[in-house]
Amino acid sequence: MTIVDNTLKIIFMGTPVFSVPSLKAIYEKYGVEAVVTVPDKPKGRGRKLQGSPVKEFAIENGIAILQPDKLSDESFIAEIKEINPDIICVIAFRILPEEVYSLANIAAFNIHGSLLPKYRGAAPINWAVINGEKETGLTSFVLQKKVDTGDILLKERIDIEEDMTAGELHDKLMGIASGLSINTIELLRSADYKTYSQNDEQASPAPKIFKDDCLIDWKNDSERVKNFIHGLSPYPAAWTIWNGKTVKVLRAKNTDRKLGSTGAYLISDGELFVMCGDGCLEIVEIKPEGKRNMLVSEYLKGYRGEMSGELG
Repeated sequence: MTIVDNTLKIIFMGTPVFSVPSLKAIYEKYGVEAVVTVPDKPKGRGRKLQGSPVKEFAIENGIAILQPDKLSDESFIAEIKEINPDIICVIAFRILPEEVYSLANIAAFNIHGSLLPKYRGAAPINWAVINGEKETGLTSFVLQKKVDTGDILLKERIDIEEDMTAGELHDKLMGIASGLSINTIELLRSADYKTYSQNDEQASPAPKIFKDDCLIDWKNDSERVKNFIHGLSPYPAAWTIWNGKTVKVLRAKNTDRKLGSTGAYLISDGELFVMCGDGCLEIVEIKPEGKRNMLVSEYLKGYRGEMSGELG
């Protein structure tokens, strides 16, 4: 591969698949001195150690890999100092201590999955959908001590399409992030750019979401329940209790049908309807306990339970 511009020393820090398109774009344009990612973790039935998607890309392309247990380790900091990076790019990684991000000669920047200062935190994509936002985007900003509060470099806005899930929004933003990464690096290397401080009064939280947070409350209005379902799809996934088992609900749509009480369900003509606080939803896709994701129409072909009742 021919690197277009190798005048910058760049370190890339990231972990999940969301980071990879940006890493690829940066590597192909500038080269990457090293990637920093999480230690390998046991996965699957055999519990074999497996590297992150960022590590896999680095191996395939012969990029040096650093996997510190602690980002404050003196040996890790010494390795960063040895590289003497001009820019540190952080996308979907851990919180960096000042003694690490301050080692960038030009700047260390992060790309965050929201239009900061809205949705500061670990799950901005999920919360934007859960809250029924019509617009979101990406923000690149200079790292500083307090998480997600640094001065803004660039923003990229996109619409959240009707009935879009968090997974679909994640994939759309993932593609856009690569272009924003390149534009941010070009901005930082120029002698003429401005940053913009965030207005803390406009900030909103986007905390990490746990399983207990994902229980569906069918008493809420149907639009809110639908947004909740889509905002948690496909992971960590909204869930309910049906026939004594946990069922993850991945997609729903509006319907004019009415049922008696909130949480009541009805199976009719191969479709599943559930009553919310002000109206009814048709449940389109689920993950039954111990089974794969599937359309409700597929699941109902082998269903032998009650045709109506109450969900937990």
